[in-house]
Amino acid sequence: MRHDPQMAQLPPERIAIDGALLRRERLGDEVLIAPTVRANLEHLRPWMPWATAANASRAAQRRRLEQCERAWKDDGDYTFLLLDPEGVTLLGIVGLHRRIGPGAIELGYWLSRDAVGKGLATAAARALTTAALNLPDVDRVEIHCDEANSRSRKIPERLGYRLDRIEEDGVQAPGEVGRAMIWVYPA
Repeated sequence: MRHDPQMAQLPPERIAIDGALLRRERLGDEVLIAPTVRANLEHLRPWMPWATAANASRAAQRRRLEQCERAWKDDGDYTFLLLDPEGVTLLGIVGLHRRIGPGAIELGYWLSRDAVGKGLATAAARALTTAALNLPDVDRVEIHCDEANSRSRKIPERLGYRLDRIEEDGVQAPGEVGRAMIWVYPA
């Protein structure tokens, strides 16, 4: 589905949350993202198929950010850096993606190893769930995670998402069992 930028309201580009800041990704952010991805490859690799040495380079992240810039304007995909409250240290990335059909948007996230267990992913997902539901063409938000990813699945549980279904989707990363849990909000 193609997003109509003429008709849509956009999410805020900055959202303060407890203990962190969400800020729209921009060209130039590769200087924060590449070293964070590189330092967290072993942490991310079990769940993120893109977590490779090649994608941990500034050049690869710059190419991705160029796509993110276009997607924000044209496709209605919105990605945010999760930063410390001062906006200096990258803690992860959170995004809203229009890849699941009309009226819906998928919320995805990853955190650096040092940010895990502090409630930041839950706070970021809560804020972006609200932002997504404020978009005029979004009626539901989904979080997809592999059944084996116990940390990731706790976030939709905490936020009152409902487990809608489990789908076979094949193993994409080493930690996965190939069964995607589809969580839906509003429940």
